[in-house]
Amino acid sequence: MSIVVNVLMVIAALALIISVLMQSSDENGLSALSGGSSETFFGKNKMNSLEGKLAMITKVSAIVFVVLALVMLIIG
Repeated sequence: MSIVVNVLMVIAALALIISVLMQSSDENGLSALSGGSSETFFGKNKMNSLEGKLAMITKVSAIVFVVLALVMLIIG
């Protein structure tokens, strides 16, 4: 069980690292936390773009990483 969790943890960590590095830098600062601007065309259709998909992959892989870290803590 521990080996499976460790392998999943490495996969989640690599997905998190790659998705963060592939994202373009944000000039406005903390718009990732506030949801960004939804008044522009690109803001309304953000989930259909590459940036939106990368942001979703980043959020999901971060959640999976934290959950797996807690599972490793409980197992160990």
